[in-house]
Amino acid sequence: MSHAHEDGHSHQHGDASNDSWEAMDEADPQAATSSRRQLLKYGGVGATLAAASAALPGPAFAAGSGTSLRRRGGRAWRAGDHHIHSEYSGRFDTTKNPPTFAKGADAVYPIVANAIMAKSFGLSWVMCTDHGGPTHSKVNLELAYPDLLKSRGLVPEVLQFWGMEFDAPQMDHHTLMIPQRNNEAQLLYDLESRYAKLDAFPSDPSRDTEAKMVEFLNYANNMASKPLVIAHHASRSASGLGVWGQDTPREFRNNQDAAPTVYVGFEGAPGHQAGPLNGGARGAYGNYPTHGGFDQMTAMVGGLWDSLLGEGRKWWITATSDSHVHWTRGGSDFWPGEYSKTYVDARQDYADIMDGLRTGRIFVTTGDLIAGLDVTASHAGRAATVGQTVTVKRGRDNDVEIEIRFMPPKSKNGNGDRPRVHRVDIIAGDVTGPVTNRDAAANTTTKVVARYGTGDFRRRGDEYVIRYTLRDVTSKGYIRVRGTSTDEMEPAADGLESPWDDLWFYSNPVFIDVA
Repeated sequence: MSHAHEDGHSHQHGDASNDSWEAMDEADPQAATSSRRQLLKYGGVGATLAAASAALPGPAFAAGSGTSLRRRGGRAWRAGDHHIHSEYSGRFDTTKNPPTFAKGADAVYPIVANAIMAKSFGLSWVMCTDHGGPTHSKVNLELAYPDLLKSRGLVPEVLQFWGMEFDAPQMDHHTLMIPQRNNEAQLLYDLESRYAKLDAFPSDPSRDTEAKMVEFLNYANNMASKPLVIAHHASRSASGLGVWGQDTPREFRNNQDAAPTVYVGFEGAPGHQAGPLNGGARGAYGNYPTHGGFDQMTAMVGGLWDSLLGEGRKWWITATSDSHVHWTRGGSDFWPGEYSKTYVDARQDYADIMDGLRTGRIFVTTGDLIAGLDVTASHAGRAATVGQTVTVKRGRDNDVEIEIRFMPPKSKNGNGDRPRVHRVDIIAGDVTGPVTNRDAAANTTTKVVARYGTGDFRRRGDEYVIRYTLRDVTSKGYIRVRGTSTDEMEPAADGLESPWDDLWFYSNPVFIDVA
């Protein structure tokens, strides 16, 4: 895909105790007052929140407050998190048959506590994703799911999906998101009891094979209500740059080929981002670090993500908290929505949120660097945005016009800062079709084609606007956008710097076809 720049300038270069309840009251006094006694009674939530020492933000962070409402069909950019642990990420005593389960061994917060904090930090939707284990499918069905139903009733402003952190055969963990249905608990039980590699007791080595993972995806793909599967911390086990661990490019390709509308991507920014605040690594990436808080598979221009996109794959990235224990209590985590957000262009509706995740209507940000991002590619009256494809008709005019609109947040972030976008990059690559080497992890056509600094942004109301022209487009390709609060030309390998000083946002791709 050939391209040249035209428009604009291109540069190559506290305490969540009683205060938490007061903050909630200010955001929605009637709702908070009416449910306070229920919340305090249910699951010891009052004690849990009183023990947390992260100060809640002010009333501007009510659920959905970070959305841009200039949308179509009632849709808005709705922030969420699909990787959150509760006290049901616990411990099994396998000396007994059947094993007995104890809550709170790994993650400590009740489901409703996570929902309360998610609402406080501006999330419109969340998902409970607890670890599996021997007979955990019964724990989910009989213990955790009833608590989820209670939480939905107590915090109705936040859509709360049901699912788990799936013990994927031969791979690291994955989100397994179940469509909201009357039988959603049984749907998860069916999948977990059949296919989660750790659910069998006694253990069953035949569950832990690549073939079993593909079998699981084939089964999920044939369900009337298809789930979603998204890889977690995909290169956390990698021992070096491009030296893969549990998750490999071949497995990603095989899995998506089996279920292309079920297996849709990986976390671009993994959770555990507060690690450096307690002397640990961002993301708990102890072997090879994240770059700007993002997994190397996403952060490297021309790397694995671009290799997958270069095949024309609809492969999306997200950002999550992976919340277990807040960093102020010795953990490595932020609350859901406190630092990382996955924005989906959707109505406040379970089905539309899930459709947005499935079809790539997504952008991600850390530290509330932005609150809205529209990326549009237009040609001859046709237009496409993230997750979509615009078609160029061969002729005299093969130019594609790119417009980027981003919105800064209207309130301070979880650290009390008002971060500013220092630079926005436009990244473009060719789509050349399926690779012969299933372990390919590079797209050499992908480049940063334009960089814009603060002096190049044009203010339009609450948004900043950037325009760019791809000249003489004669072959298939894609564009994607990233931005940063830093002056790094490429995201550097992370050390112990504060995550609040190293913020990035990423769009998902817009594809360009040529007919």
